[in-house]
Amino acid sequence: MNFQVTVLKILVSYHDGFAVMADLKRDMAFLATSGRDWAERTKRLAARVPDLNIFSQGLVERLNGGWRITEKGRTVLDFMEARSSEPRTGREAPVEQVSSAESAPRLCASARASR
Repeated sequence: MNFQVTVLKILVSYHDGFAVMADLKRDMAFLATSGRDWAERTKRLAARVPDLNIFSQGLVERLNGGWRITEKGRTVLDFMEARSSEPRTGREAPVEQVSSAESAPRLCASARASR
């Protein structure tokens, strides 16, 4: 499982993109034990942005006992999830070149709704 991609996916699933550490840890544990599909998916997504670093690139910020995804983080996640009809060659676009602004699908919203 790719930790950084998982953090982005968890945070984007929260309405305001913010989660306290206890929620992050719980969601992370759930996904880490959900099987190989999740691990393989996050590995594929991470391959789209090989130099991914959610903190130094400003994709996630720490505040008030938790973490929040930034607009730049949403954009990078959208880029990672985009399915291109063009064959990809060589190294993927660096974070600075990503410009999509659509919001990403919400991963854990249904899990939180059942609580």
